[in-house]
This record gives sequence, C-alpha cells and structure tokens, in this order.
Amino acid sequence: MQRKTRIASSWPVGLLVLLSLLLAACSSPPPDFSIALSPTSLTVQQGASGSTTLTLTPQNGFTGTVTLSLVDASTGNAVPGITLSPTSVIVTGSGPVNPTLTLSVGGSVATGSYSLKVKAVSGSIDKEANLSLSVTAGGGGGGGGAGTTWTLRNLGNPLRGVTYGNGTFVAVGWFGAILTSPDGVTWTVQTSGTGNALCGVTYGNGTFVAVGYGGAILTSPDGVTWTARTSVTSNDLNGVTYGNGLFVAVGIGTILTSSNGTTWTAQTSVTSHALNGVTYGNNTFVAVGWNGTILTSSNGTAWTARTSGTYYSLNAVTYGNGLFVAVGNGGTILTSSNGTAWTAQTSGTSNDLYGVTYGNSTFVAVGWLGTILTSPNGTTWTAQTSVTSNWLRGVTYGNGLFVAVGLNGTILTSSNGTTWTVQTSVTSNDLRGVTYGNGTFVAVGVWGAILTSP
Repeated sequence: MQRKTRIASSWPVGLLVLLSLLLAACSSPPPDFSIALSPTSLTVQQGASGSTTLTLTPQNGFTGTVTLSLVDASTGNAVPGITLSPTSVIVTGSGPVNPTLTLSVGGSVATGSYSLKVKAVSGSIDKEANLSLSVTAGGGGGGGGAGTTWTLRNLGNPLRGVTYGNGTFVAVGWFGAILTSPDGVTWTVQTSGTGNALCGVTYGNGTFVAVGYGGAILTSPDGVTWTARTSVTSNDLNGVTYGNGLFVAVGIGTILTSSNGTTWTAQTSVTSHALNGVTYGNNTFVAVGWNGTILTSSNGTAWTARTSGTYYSLNAVTYGNGLFVAVGNGGTILTSSNGTAWTAQTSGTSNDLYGVTYGNSTFVAVGWLGTILTSPNGTTWTAQTSVTSNWLRGVTYGNGLFVAVGLNGTILTSSNGTTWTVQTSVTSNDLRGVTYGNGTFVAVGVWGAILTSP
C-alpha cells in the first residue's frame, strides 16, 4: 500500500515537468527568417540579365544556408530559359543579409510579362517573394540597345560615384553633390547638408549611405532626404560597401562600420595607408589601398593585414566566381579564393589598372592608355584591343554587356570582353564611374556629367 501511494504521488510531478517543457518550448519561438526584394519588377532584354537586391532578415537566432530558386508564380515550376544567381546564401550573424540576385534571360525566351517568385528554403522554413519580369526584344549589342545609345542628362558639380537601389539611381560628388533619378532620365538635385566632396555611395538594408572627405557620412531611406551622421573620424573616406548586415566605410588609415548607417564605430584598421576600395564576398570583407595594402575581416570588426607581395598601390577589388581580384598600379593583379593568401598574376602590362568587374564568366580589368585585360579564371590574363588610348577609370557589367568609361567621355562596350566598340558619348568630360540598374546604364564624371543608355 505504501508503494502504491508513492507511485500515485509521482504523477503530478511528471505532469508538471511535462508542462514546464511545453511552456518553455512555446515561449521560445523557433528560428525563422523573412525575405523581401528591391526592386520587385525588372525589365530585361532577351539574352541579357537584370538584378534585384534580396533582403533576408534572420529571426530568433536563425543561421545557416538558405537555398534560393526562381519559379513561376502560378505553377511553382522553374521557367525555362530564365535562371537565378546565386542559388544559395549563408547567414552567419543576426543582421540582414543583402545579396544581389541576377536574373539571366535566354535569347530564346518569349517576350512578354512573367509573374515570378523567389523562393528561399532552409529545412522546414519556406519563404517566397513576388517578382514581376518584363522580357523585351534583344538589342543584339547594337541598334539602340542599352549601352549603345547614350544621352547627356545633367551638368553641374563633378561626380565621383553612382549606385542603384530601391528603384532609384543615386550619384554623388564634389561639394556635397547628390542627384537622384527613378529612371536615369529625369534627375533631381537633393540637399545633402554638406560641402564636403562625396567619394562613394552604396545601398543596403533599406538605406543609401554616402561617404567622403573629412569623414562625411550621409544616409537616406529614399535618396531624397539625407541626414549627416557622426562618423567618429575626420579622415577622408574613399569607399563604402554593404555585406552580411553591415556597412563598411574605408579611407585614409580608417575603417568604420555600422549595422544601420546611423551609429558608426571606428575599427582598428592595422594600417596608416589610404584604403581605396572595399568589397564583400565569401563571408569576407576585403579592403585594398596604397603600398599594396590588403586588409580582411570576417565580421567587419577584427581586421588582419595580408601579405600582398607588392608595394604598388591597389586601386580596386571585386569578387566573382569564388575569387577576389584586386588590381593596381604597374599592371598589378592579385587573386585570392579566401582573402587570406594572395597570388600575383602575370598581367602582361605595366600600365596602371583602375577598375575591375566580373560578368559573363569573365573578369575584365581596365586602366591607363585604354588598357583592357580579360580572364576566364583570374589567373590567365589576355590584353584586348580597346580601340582607344584614353585612360579608362571604371567598368561594369549588365544587360549582357560590359561597359568601360574614362577620359574625354570615352565609352566602350563589349558583349564578351574581347571585341570592343567605341560608343558616341555626347560629352568630352571625363567619366569616373558607371553602374547598371533596371535596364539602364548610368555613367558619371566631371562637371556633373550624367550619361544614360538607353
């Protein structure tokens, strides 16, 4: 009888433990994430590509690999001839991740409107975001296609940089100049609140961030209303990027970081040299600069100086096909798969290189005296006939086309990086930067020159 009493009294304890576990499970929601696209509609020619920014926001401690795919909104099936890249993204921190998604449209895809969805899946978590795609007839690299016919849109203060995000182009430059456009055609001068030169601009986490001389940092949710932020430095800032939920701005011996663009923290940059550029790829930030300086960080906070093997200044860095490629003076080209170990490649030129990009399975580097180099893998480089002796300062890829810009309004285009065509640029002003968004190329330069195509 005494034994039965002990068994009976043990039941309430077991139930209490079970209830406690259930309550604990209910009070701790499972890891999750949300996704959003900007823009949510694209216009892409047959045989070309377009891009949109995915914002993936982790919730309740979610980390891991998220598989991405593109499907028809009504059937849930893949659309033949329309592909998405990348097909996965890795979440390692608590902040939003903002990869650029590229939609490539085959030359045989029928023209018309497509209702699509971007699917993001990780385990049992399955999220979707709507995307409208308009496919237009291909331009064939000529006859008025994007990159072929250019129009002068603005003249004013010299411009240094341009970006595209949230359906808006933003160009920045000297004397605090900021101009915006929804389509590249109509441009509006915005009030920046600063007279400092602005050298770089980027978009991420729903925010534009512009940086410049004297440590200037400005932010805007829409490109129209700008707010000056405390940058905790008076050093000039030359560039800014966004990756893994973090803005990173670099300058003369300076690295600043911010998760929201509002509050900035000075990080130990382990160099006094000027940093000219910064990019993000393979879960790593890479900054390059004077005297062969290369710094890397997995989180934007702790930075490590890497051995570059050169004292030439490095002017630009990009990431593509699993590889970082940095270019600089004296024809310097360095590559790294992880940002840690760097290898000097034979460029075949001693001309300074100022810009580098990746597209169509090809790296393209441009520079002094019209130098154009291409590589399928970052290792073997070939000098191409550039049909100009003018200094080339910037290069980008979009709509199935490489576009390089430079001195005296020079604009060159190529569908493969090998054969280049001089385009009529309708300006003799030097062009400093070029970008692509929503079916339009935008080039900017001195005296406020803005050229668009188409």
